[in-house]
Amino acid sequence: AMTVKTVLRPATAADAEAIAKIFLSSRRAHIAYAPLAHTDEEVRAWVSDVLVPSGGVTLAEQAAAVVGFAVLSVDDDSTSLNQMYVAPDQVGRGIGSALLRRVMANARLPMRLYTFAANARARSFYERFGFIAVAFSAGADNEERCPDVLYELTKDQLP
Repeated sequence: AMTVKTVLRPATAADAEAIAKIFLSSRRAHIAYAPLAHTDEEVRAWVSDVLVPSGGVTLAEQAAAVVGFAVLSVDDDSTSLNQMYVAPDQVGRGIGSALLRRVMANARLPMRLYTFAANARARSFYERFGFIAVAFSAGADNEERCPDVLYELTKDQLP
């Protein structure tokens, strides 16, 4: 099979619909146990009005199609990976790894992220990159009220 080049670039306003589509389809395919607290229309508005303008969105593209995205927020002493999703039909092809490597390169450590406790695939993925589970919660602080795990990457854990 021919290798398709993955292009990583900052998101622009024109990408909002593609980002919302991946977010919604990925949530339904992989974490249906954590139903969204918002309608599809609310998600689309949030992506176009809040998420993309935040400036922290990196897209993965293949053959000019958006296949994944990551959302980073960097502050003075740490970085949060707030979202990372790959199109459900593109999972397992290295797109998430390319995105995570890119955002790790731009991160101010420690870097933190939350994932749902039940999301075994995501957890093993982040652990392969050196992230350590540092806190577990019953989900009181997330909109979905689903048990979650806080992961952290420090300088000592860099591969």
